Amino acid sequence: MIDGIRVPIDSESQILIARQQARLLAAELGFWSVEQSFIAMAISEVALNILQYAGKGEVILSKAQKNGSQGIVVVARDDGPGIPDVELAMQEGYSTSGGAGLGLAGAKRLMDEFEVVSDVGKGTTVTMKKWVR
Repeated sequence: MIDGIRVPIDSESQILIARQQARLLAAELGFWSVEQSFIAMAISEVALNILQYAGKGEVILSKAQKNGSQGIVVVARDDGPGIPDVELAMQEGYSTSGGAGLGLAGAKRLMDEFEVVSDVGKGTTVTMKKWVR
């Protein structure tokens, strides 16, 4: 049984490993393949932010239970510069890097629960959850 998987994020290849591990855990929990893809895409978005803004961090995958349902919890965290205005950063189309601005907002749309905690100068933690239907 796969549980409590920690993947350091310091390269694009590590993002692929985090995605693969999440798919395995999601399949074990009973998620449909499309939902597995959503989880993997959400991980890509937040992990790419880790690489781009902090240089390194980690993704932690674990199981959860709520009201008799099983789910997956994805925690992506770094010790980077932090996000000065989380509310602004969560708006679709907002980007400080010149990209499409879909990272955090896109990841939020793909998951059932989504929280960003960020301290400027100390880092950011994104916690995402998806529940088996």
